[in-house]
Amino acid sequence: MTVYLGIDVGTQGLKAVLWSADGRSTARASVPLQVVPGQPAGHSEQLAEDWLVALERAMAELRTADRAGVAAIQGVGVSGQQHGLVALDAADRPLRPAMLWNDVRCGVECAALLAEAGGSKALHDRLGLAALPPGYTVGKLRWLRDHEPATVAAMRRVLLPHDYLNLVLTGRFVAEAGDASGTGYFDVRRRRFDQDFAEQVLPGLGGMLPEVAPADRPIGAVSAAAAARFGIPAGAVVAPGGGDNMMAALGAGAVEPGVVVWSLGTSGTVFGYAADPVCDPAGEVAAFCDSTGAWLPLGCTMNATVATETVRKLLGADLSTFEELVAGTTDGADGVVCVPFLTGERSPDLPQATGSYLGLTPTNHTPAHLARAAMEGATYALRRLNDRLAGLGVEARELRLTGGGSKSATWRRLCADVSGLPVRDGVDPDAAALGAALQAAWVAEASGRSFAAFRDGLGVDAALTDPLLPDPTRRALHDDRSALWLTAVETLTPLYPKLAR
Repeated sequence: MTVYLGIDVGTQGLKAVLWSADGRSTARASVPLQVVPGQPAGHSEQLAEDWLVALERAMAELRTADRAGVAAIQGVGVSGQQHGLVALDAADRPLRPAMLWNDVRCGVECAALLAEAGGSKALHDRLGLAALPPGYTVGKLRWLRDHEPATVAAMRRVLLPHDYLNLVLTGRFVAEAGDASGTGYFDVRRRRFDQDFAEQVLPGLGGMLPEVAPADRPIGAVSAAAAARFGIPAGAVVAPGGGDNMMAALGAGAVEPGVVVWSLGTSGTVFGYAADPVCDPAGEVAAFCDSTGAWLPLGCTMNATVATETVRKLLGADLSTFEELVAGTTDGADGVVCVPFLTGERSPDLPQATGSYLGLTPTNHTPAHLARAAMEGATYALRRLNDRLAGLGVEARELRLTGGGSKSATWRRLCADVSGLPVRDGVDPDAAALGAALQAAWVAEASGRSFAAFRDGLGVDAALTDPLLPDPTRRALHDDRSALWLTAVETLTPLYPKLAR
C-alpha cells in the first residue's frame, strides 16, 4: 500500500488526511488551534510551536485510526494559512508569535508602502498587484521595522506558515510560488521574489527570503529528527505544498479552465484556474500563482456565513430551522435587500462598511424574510466577484461549492440561480488537506504529467453531485435583484465613513 499525507494548518485547527494511491482516504484527524489571547483589536497571532504540537497530536490520531497507513506514507504535502509571518533567528527558532492573515494592524504601513512603490499602477506594472492589503505579509514586515527593532535585528529568515512546517520536516529553507504570491513582494508574472522591492520594504529582507521551488518536484524528504517527533516515516518525499487556497484548488479540481470554486465559509472566496497571469488593475482579484505552475485568480468577500450566522443567532434558530425559514420564503425576499457588510468589506474595498437592510415593510419584516435576504445578499457579493473574474477572462462553465454554507440545499439552489451556472456539490470537506496529499502523490508519481492529467486518473471527483441547473425564471429575478443590490451598495458607500464608530 502506498499512502500520502496531507496536512492543512489553519487558523482554527490543523487537519491531516491519509490518502491511498487507490483513490481513497483511509483516515483523518483534526486538532483545534487557538490564537494568542488578549491581543489588541486588529492583532491576530499564533505560536508556531502550537502548529507542531497539533501535528504531533494529529499523527497520534492517525496512528490510532490506521497504523498500517501511517507506516506506508511515501509522501507529504503541507497546506497553510496564507499571508502569515514567521520570523526566525540564526538557529531557525521563531523570534515571536506568527502574525496571521487576519492581523490587520499594519494599514498605515501598507498605505506608505504603496505610495513608496509609486501607487497602484506602478505596483501593478512591477509585481502584478494593484493593492497591498493589510493582511499581506509585506505590511507586517514594515510594522516590525517600525515597532519591534530588536526582532528585526535578530531576524535571519522569513517564512510563511506552510514554509515553516516544511523547514521543520526537511531542514530545507524553500518557498513555493502559490503561497509566496500572497506576500506582497513577489512578482506573480515571473514567479519570483522581487529582491529590490523586498529591500525597500525592509533593508536586508532580500537575504532572508527562501529560494522558490518548482511546483512539480519534491523539496526534500522527512528528516530523522522529524520522523522521531511526529511519527512520519523518515525519507518520505515532501512536496512543495502551498497556501490553503492553492491546495483547496487542487482538492476541489480548479486545475483546468472552466471550473470555478465558490467557498461559502466565514468569508467567501471565488477562484479558478488560468494558464496565464491574471492581473487586475483594480486590485479586486488577487493575482495569485497556483501550485501547479499556472495561476489562481481569486477574489474574497469578508461576509458569507458571517451574514447568515449573525441573523440565525439573532433569531435564536438552529441550523435546520434557519434552513426552513429561508426555503419557505420566495426568491427576492418580497423586496427585502440585505447588504451584509457586517465586518467591513474587502470586495468592494469598504473597510468601514456596516450591514444594512433595505425595503422593509409591515408585511415583509418577518424572520423568514430577514434570513433569506441575508443569504441572498452574501450570494450577490459572490456573483459580483464571479463577474469580475469573467471580465478578466476567467470564464466558468460550472461552479463547485465548498465551505459550511454549501451544506445548505437552499443555498446551493440560490448559487445556481444567481450565477446562472451549473452547480456541483460534493467537494471533499477537507479540500486543502486533500489537495496537499494529491500534490505529494503528483510529485512522487506523475513522471512529467500535468497535475490536471494526473488528477483526472485518480477518481477524486467521484463524490461530486450531478450538476444542479439554474432555473430560468429565478435566474431572471436574481439578475434584477443583483443589479438592485449593486445600486444599494453604491448608494450606501458615501455613508459608511459617517456611520463608522
